[in-house]
Amino acid sequence: MKFIDEVTIAVSSGQGGDGCISFRREKHVPFGGPDGGDGGRGGHLIFESTRQRNTLVDFRRNKMYKASRGSHGEGRRMYGAFGEDLRLMVPVGTVIYDAETDEPLSDLSDEGDTWKIPGGLGGKGNVHFKTSTRRTPRMATDGKLGLELKIRMELKLLADVGMLGFPNAGKSTLISKISAARPRVADYPFTTLVPSLGVVEISPGNSFVVADIPGLIEGASDGVGLGHKFLRHVERCECFVHLLSCDPTEELSPVERFLAINRELKRYERELAERPQFVVLNKIDLIDEETREELMAELTKASGSPVWAISAITTEGVRPLVFALWEHVQQTLATPDDTEVIW
Repeated sequence: MKFIDEVTIAVSSGQGGDGCISFRREKHVPFGGPDGGDGGRGGHLIFESTRQRNTLVDFRRNKMYKASRGSHGEGRRMYGAFGEDLRLMVPVGTVIYDAETDEPLSDLSDEGDTWKIPGGLGGKGNVHFKTSTRRTPRMATDGKLGLELKIRMELKLLADVGMLGFPNAGKSTLISKISAARPRVADYPFTTLVPSLGVVEISPGNSFVVADIPGLIEGASDGVGLGHKFLRHVERCECFVHLLSCDPTEELSPVERFLAINRELKRYERELAERPQFVVLNKIDLIDEETREELMAELTKASGSPVWAISAITTEGVRPLVFALWEHVQQTLATPDDTEVIW
């Protein structure tokens, strides 16, 4: 299944049924008067978020969705049936925009959130147009048209912790070590082309979600490289693990890469650059201890915060980092006092 995180589709709620022109005709009641019923309401078109979906791929081929029309009214004051609602299931974290104006219409950020496009109202039957002077009205109204929209849906991953870093920083390796996620891992840039989520379980019932997101490059805030496709998925993260490779063959130093990524975050959305970051020096198995200390000192000065040193391959330093992330995340969670620690 392909990961699709943006689609544009046309949607329409159902048209209301027409009102009926009818007159009561029974034995011994020659002038029974109007008895035309109203048309039924058109079906609603409803978007509902669910954790059973993790991509918008279901909307890739079918670009038009329309709820059914309400039934027409009938004689003997019989109202038309409502049109059947059309319910579209989307992943949690889907944001819906008006494709013409780019105005946000709904943010389905929790399980079971819904957004409704109401169906058109049914038309009035001729029973509504009877007056003291108009005893046999031969008029009724048509059902109202449904609301037609062209919408754009964006999926923004919901994760507690987002992985920041240049391509080949070791993000996929780290997430594969701390969770059950198995992203593609290889020694070349942009191995990760689509985001993925990993659940890090600290103890039974205590876990947090980490997002492995495609690497960032200079100019990403202008859409260069994977650009906005990357930045969209970090918007909802509570904090970031800023992973910096200390591989001596890298063209830019860890400090230069740290500053470059934060510039891109600030250009895209200033608030993102101000969120908590765990600055992590990765691949320390490739350098000696003296070089490690020098790089950590430089990063501490540049970031103004402590620097973690790990090797995602050998898992050196990974366990303390995981617990530090959990302590940060659980500040907003209610956790049991007695837990059996898995890590």
